[in-house]
Amino acid sequence: MSGIALVRKPGPRLAEGIVTHIEREQVDHELALVQHDAYVEALAGCGWRPVHVPVADDLPDAPFVEDAVVVSGRVAVLTRPGAPERRGEVEAVARTVRELGLNTVRIAGPGTLDGGDVLQAGPHVYVGRSARSNDEGIAQLAALLPERRVVPVALRGVLHLKSAVTALPDGTLIGDPRHVDLPDLLVPEEEAGAHVVPLGGDRVLLAASAPKTATMLEKRGLTVIKVDISEFEKLEGCVTCLSVLVAD
Repeated sequence: MSGIALVRKPGPRLAEGIVTHIEREQVDHELALVQHDAYVEALAGCGWRPVHVPVADDLPDAPFVEDAVVVSGRVAVLTRPGAPERRGEVEAVARTVRELGLNTVRIAGPGTLDGGDVLQAGPHVYVGRSARSNDEGIAQLAALLPERRVVPVALRGVLHLKSAVTALPDGTLIGDPRHVDLPDLLVPEEEAGAHVVPLGGDRVLLAASAPKTATMLEKRGLTVIKVDISEFEKLEGCVTCLSVLVAD
């Protein structure tokens, strides 16, 4: 599998990004830029062509581009982020996905939806009920993706659904049962191990902060591509947040 990786470089106000469930730490902006470049290079090395949304100097959370759009096939669902200060991130993403030839639809108020709450696994689309995504937003997503089975999921103590659970290439859900009730969860060795990005075939992207989980996944026959995203983790970010993959 290959295609396009939608990404967005951190702006100068990155350190001001919203923090909800963890203590705020100092963010090294220069290191974040280096880490973001390495993240993009890792995607490119696995066949995903980077397409950059323009940098947003006044929007600290803009590099978490996943929250602004959900892509299913050739349909791009433009979100309405639950944090009002993040809603300005969506328009530049909208222009970029239209330039890629995707069909755009949109979540409308009073619905709210963050892309980080949307986990696609086979025919299912799991959507976290969170402080950022409400029932109206979830219902609108289901109506916009009638060919998919949308499954609302309750969350505990995490920002987004994909802060707690993601899916391996074979569809196995990997996640932390402290935060989410889903059947047959594969439990990672570290909290950051719950966040994987399937890159095609047996390859998955994983944060360098989850070395024991990397070993566990390698024993399952997966090829693990490790990236250091420490500065983004200080802002409740993970490997899923920093890109949207659009398959050819």
